[in-house]
Amino acid sequence: MSQQFQSAPAPVRTDTAPSVASSATAASVPVFKTGRVPAPKYPVRRRWKAATRRIRELATVGHALLSKNHPVMAQIVPARFCNLSCTYCNEYDKVSEPTPLPEMLRRIDELARLGTSIITISGGEPLTHPELDEVIARIRHHGRIAGMITNGYLLMPDRIERLNRAGLDHMQISIDNIMPDETSKKSLKVLDRKLEMLREYADFHVNINSVVGGGISNPQDAITIGRRAIELGFTSTIGIIHDGDGQLKPLGGEERRVWAEMRGWKKTNYSKFNKFQEAIANAEPNDWRCRAGARYLYVCEDGLVHYCSQKRGFPGIPVAEYTKADIKREYITEKGCAPHCTVSCVHQISYIDHWRSPQTRSNHPGVSEGLVNIEL
Repeated sequence: MSQQFQSAPAPVRTDTAPSVASSATAASVPVFKTGRVPAPKYPVRRRWKAATRRIRELATVGHALLSKNHPVMAQIVPARFCNLSCTYCNEYDKVSEPTPLPEMLRRIDELARLGTSIITISGGEPLTHPELDEVIARIRHHGRIAGMITNGYLLMPDRIERLNRAGLDHMQISIDNIMPDETSKKSLKVLDRKLEMLREYADFHVNINSVVGGGISNPQDAITIGRRAIELGFTSTIGIIHDGDGQLKPLGGEERRVWAEMRGWKKTNYSKFNKFQEAIANAEPNDWRCRAGARYLYVCEDGLVHYCSQKRGFPGIPVAEYTKADIKREYITEKGCAPHCTVSCVHQISYIDHWRSPQTRSNHPGVSEGLVNIEL
């Protein structure tokens, strides 16, 4: 793989990526200069799957608007183990065994019983689960949208083809910097070849997430990462990392400039429910109705339902015992952590119901640390 890193803006196709000439400041910032844009191996098949996926996504939104009594999205963990150790992450360990396949299939069946529309597999690192393809296939067997969040390290062409055959719909990869450092090894230098493989072989949608804040030393890296994602035909998001107490500090001047520039790019994601972003960037409270525990579920490796990855322990009910009554209760429950919440998927899913059903109960789960993803 031929790659160069230098202090200069990268030449990219003007029809697919915005100009970032402003990022070549007086400070010397390493910028990814060159990279291949391979042709898709099966372009017609990819376009067909994208079209049918879009129809299913629109049907999911329509169903969510018509009915309040089912989860729109669930995130499920088949493996808490991760092959990396990013300093800001609190969602992995180095000792856990993968959840046995029969148990994972039962949990998928239970989520389908509840009417869950989208099931996203996370971790840890889900690609370390030896039977992940069967888990994805079970999600699709129930007619649900199947997603996955991964660091991408274990991707190879044959692995991508297996994910195609299993029926994966969406993949997100987080890339934190251009060059690996003590904060994160998820760098563009390491992962760009994996992105080229995805461009060539993946039939599913790919989103690349980059970050600012939380010890990331070069916020300008996020612009380069986002540009490369767009150049390869992927979508791009930007995330803001919490401080050590799980709360947000206002972005610094350069961080905010990067964040604002990326937000100004052409929006290519189907998710537009991002009104909370400005307050998050300024560490200001948001006034919204969190529907976690109802419209969004987080199912940990032990099979318990939680509000989200950062509020594990609430409500803490086994997914096999979770009922429509639990969904209705949590739907009208106001969460005390909501004003300063930064979990974007919960914000976006909850936005579907922002105009209806005031919350009349209250709960105040504690604060934990984590990461917010901001859709571009």
